Amino acid sequence: MQHLDTRVIDRALDWLAEGRPLWLCTVLATYGSSPRGPGSLLAADDSGQAIGSLSGGCVEEDFLARLGRGELSGPVTTLRYGDGGITAPQLRLPCDGVLEILVERLLPTPANREHLQGVGRGLRGEAPLCREVSLTLGTRRLVEDDQAAERVTRCQRDGDSWARLRITPGVRLVIAGISPVSEYCAQFAQALGFEVIVCDPRPEACRAFPVAGVRVVERLPSRYLAEQGAHGATAVVALTHDPRIDDLAMIEAVRTEAFYLGVMGSARTSQKRAERLARSGGLSADEIARIHMPIGVAIGSKTPAQIALAILADLLARYHGKTLSVVPTPETPRLTAVG
Repeated sequence: MQHLDTRVIDRALDWLAEGRPLWLCTVLATYGSSPRGPGSLLAADDSGQAIGSLSGGCVEEDFLARLGRGELSGPVTTLRYGDGGITAPQLRLPCDGVLEILVERLLPTPANREHLQGVGRGLRGEAPLCREVSLTLGTRRLVEDDQAAERVTRCQRDGDSWARLRITPGVRLVIAGISPVSEYCAQFAQALGFEVIVCDPRPEACRAFPVAGVRVVERLPSRYLAEQGAHGATAVVALTHDPRIDDLAMIEAVRTEAFYLGVMGSARTSQKRAERLARSGGLSADEIARIHMPIGVAIGSKTPAQIALAILADLLARYHGKTLSVVPTPETPRLTAVG
């Protein structure tokens, strides 16, 4: 399963290749509650087909209605929903939030195809890029990302107002090894919109993996990570209790930019693993400290589904800069330490 914004750009490129114009919508700003954050994407073609998401559905319906009435024929339009703004005064969002949307009309030109191909590279973590779009003329370009904290910012240049839209890769979950916990982790991560990749060297386990839409790679996770690496929006979790899979995966994972590394096991098992990683894997104390052992948060989990829930809660909290307490596995008493 691809990250939603990546699928938006891929479909948009298909439409351009077919010679069809499209409208690319980007969330510029949110105030109060909002289902989708700044930078989120939606695209629609000239027949009213749409892919992506801007809100819980009401904004999408209004946008498509405007498109059908021919109201969005200019190169760029901004729409503001939720506070009686002049661009959409009739629509009040159910969550009482406010949403500002940038709408770009893209014709099927080589320049626009090249632009969206660059956006796709940024979403896949291949290059740190930022889009700059004129809010009056619709002029657009790709520049190197300056690592600004905000995903969407605005600036004035040459008497014009510009939006700067950072292209951040979607959250990717690499699951090292197939187990019952792996299956639930893959399901939950899919529901959260993650790109999910499962690596396992056993052909029979790969063929039998039951979660549809997940990319299953028949390979040692350590080899996959050594060859493909991991960008900064990647989480790597090892869930087999097999040191030949779990330990080797962590040895490679600490060399990447992944924001979250974790291994399933009890406190005793984790201590032994840390000793092995230092002794045999040559990892430093700082590298070992990056690995969450035991993995997950303290919700009293016992079943594979509950353990997977604890794992996803932990890595999602870390992704958002939060810290939660570590969860025990069924092998060990509850821990109270904060990871």
